[in-house]
Amino acid sequence: MPHRTETDSRKLLRRLRDEMALANPGQERLDRITTIITESMGVDVCSIYLFRDVDTLELCATEGLKPESVHQTRLRLGEGLVGKVARFARPVNTANAPAERGFRYMPETGEEVFTSFLGVPIQRLGERLGVLVVQAKDPRLYTDDEIYGLEVVAMVIAEMTELGAFTGEGTSFATPHQNPAMLRGVTAQEGEAEGQVWLHQPRVVITNLVNDDSRAELLRLEAAVETLRVSIDQLLASAGTRDKDHMEVLQTYRMFAHSRGWMKRMEEDIRLGLSAEAAVEKEQSTARARLERVPDAYIRDRLHDLDDLSNRLLRILTGQGNETGAEMPERPILVARNIGPGELLEYGRKLRGVVLEEGAVGSHATIVARALAIPLVINVPRITTEALNGDHILVDGTEGVVHLRPDDTISSAFRDKMAMQAKAQERYASLRDKPAQARCGTTVSLKMNAGLLADLPSLPNSGADAVGLFRTELQFLVQDRMPKRSDLVANYARVLDAAAQRKVYFRTLDIGSDKVMPYMNRPDEPNPAMGWRALRVGLDKPGVLRMQLQALIRAANGRALSVMFPLVATASEFTQARDTLLREIERERRMGHTLPEKLEIGAMLETPSLAYAPKSFFEAVDFISIGGNDLKQFFFAADRENELVRKRYDTLNVSFLTFLQVIVDRCHETGTDLSFCGEDAGRPVDALALAGIGIASLSMRPASIGPVKSLIRRANLIEVSELIARVQARGLESARPALLDYVAMLVD
Repeated sequence: MPHRTETDSRKLLRRLRDEMALANPGQERLDRITTIITESMGVDVCSIYLFRDVDTLELCATEGLKPESVHQTRLRLGEGLVGKVARFARPVNTANAPAERGFRYMPETGEEVFTSFLGVPIQRLGERLGVLVVQAKDPRLYTDDEIYGLEVVAMVIAEMTELGAFTGEGTSFATPHQNPAMLRGVTAQEGEAEGQVWLHQPRVVITNLVNDDSRAELLRLEAAVETLRVSIDQLLASAGTRDKDHMEVLQTYRMFAHSRGWMKRMEEDIRLGLSAEAAVEKEQSTARARLERVPDAYIRDRLHDLDDLSNRLLRILTGQGNETGAEMPERPILVARNIGPGELLEYGRKLRGVVLEEGAVGSHATIVARALAIPLVINVPRITTEALNGDHILVDGTEGVVHLRPDDTISSAFRDKMAMQAKAQERYASLRDKPAQARCGTTVSLKMNAGLLADLPSLPNSGADAVGLFRTELQFLVQDRMPKRSDLVANYARVLDAAAQRKVYFRTLDIGSDKVMPYMNRPDEPNPAMGWRALRVGLDKPGVLRMQLQALIRAANGRALSVMFPLVATASEFTQARDTLLREIERERRMGHTLPEKLEIGAMLETPSLAYAPKSFFEAVDFISIGGNDLKQFFFAADRENELVRKRYDTLNVSFLTFLQVIVDRCHETGTDLSFCGEDAGRPVDALALAGIGIASLSMRPASIGPVKSLIRRANLIEVSELIARVQARGLESARPALLDYVAMLVD
């Protein structure tokens, strides 16, 4: 195989482009491409393997192997040298293929006479599409230039595959973006929604893959990169020094934008025949492939930065910004790789649901989605490459499943499920003004969680007795600077106004771990969930805590005020926080400001240590709210952001219920009000168990109040308590099976 030259590569790419311009069937195109590559590169074999499904490669075209093996030879991901290329997204280059580790002999292909092997991945933006292979009888290693040239050809084939160039009769492959697809992710917010895809960042469509004038394309790239550099410098100048993390990202952007290696690789792609935008996307695809192989989180973040930078450069080159001119559909389901809380809030309640390719259960976007009461599914693989604007989409937030372009059977079943839930909601609405009173006569107070002023209009219609948790951090998280005290006062006052006579429990700033303010320096912590967060930040930065407490006092303006401090681990931490609040009350009195008519100061019990605090703590605190999400992760030592472990442990595990009973007994002993706040409080069976062990106040998302109230009104909490006691006495691990049997016997 002779050394590849710039002219040879450009001729090859042009021949491929011209072939694609012909109105030939998909299989004929594939066959012609392998012939063109074989002739142009002077090899004995060229073969194209494409993925039939996520785990299976199929020989779709060949020049040099036995024709009858086409569409018959298949390999699993990782099987043979071809499967190895596909799995690791890296070239395999060997002078003696049969001697190579992992080699698999496929007799039906007749490849035993070909010794040398070069395979490169066919990939697009991190999505593995197939493998391009050349082989020769003579044993030899292919040069770096030859590998590079074949990668350029593979990139063009990837774009052709994405555009559906190889589909049609006889190929056994369907046109991309047309078939139904079911994608599994992770539930971040329950609920169901039907609508049309609205891409947060529409993909850039590249129509000119091959250049006719390399010099002109090099000048286009140079001009676009200069525009990119100027825009980054402007962002750096306007960012100031307030946001360390933002500055770090921009500095990384600047480093990549001025990287000679990045520029040199794209220039080389152009000299070999690619257009400027195709060269950018080729390097972007390579970076995405590396991203999957890197275990180090910091390096992954930097590769993400390079990926984002490539998108910026592509939009400059193509003129395709986020505003594509497309109109948002009537029932938009937002699809994105990831999204910040501010951006999600801008969309607001017009969204029916959100699907993210990345994300975390406790991320800012999840918090906002819960506040907006819209279904959210995260960690959905390939959704941004599979979905197109306007695609019909079903989001099952309860099961963590997304149906893209569903067939009529799936759509019908999904609509039946939604109709049943709507009917149930009508039944729950009839209970709105009725108490959550069990058949034994015990009444459970059901409260709602909120984090946005927009949540409060649902308070009267939810059947909630109060706002059991108002998350104050969202106002801090969605801005690029610390909010002013006057803004906080106005916001908290509007919250109290909207709640009318219902009580609002304000949780002070709960940041750190997965909730990071963009303008606050974040320490590098190996385990942020157990690090510098929540009240610990407030006690170490008393200026921020004092400002928020002043705002709450002034917003109350003579009304009752309930304040609770998050993640209290020791009695002394609560004492320090309470004393800070009392000092602010005294300061406001001296300044002549109106004081709250009643002040309640509470703590969130989210660490097992606080359950065993001295009795004096339980006597000093006005109320305790169990933060179920954090308490469960610390009790079971299972990170709630880690999908490998978080679902292993159950609220109805007898050991956890026994521990909660300890808290109930201690609060009962001192007459301390106790509530449970968290996702589990909104799950009817779990809520029933919590009420059964004596927790008489539960706080949950508004949509859960109806189902929980309905079940409690049908149950007898004395029977539930006795059932849990029997499960404990029998030494069983979980009370869930027994409770499910009990619930199944209840009648309306």
